[in-house]
Amino acid sequence: MKYSKAQKEAQAFARSVGRALRRAAKVARKTARMHNTPICVWKDGKVVLIKP
Repeated sequence: MKYSKAQKEAQAFARSVGRALRRAAKVARKTARMHNTPICVWKDGKVVLIKP
């Protein structure tokens, strides 16, 4: 399947957003461990606090 230039740019943008979100989550876990605070996550339709 051939992709147009716009579709290729959109895929590249989506990949970069995914990488940025993973990087931000990693920093959030590191900061929570450093300050000994729980992290809020969405699990089974509820917001729960977990220890990092």
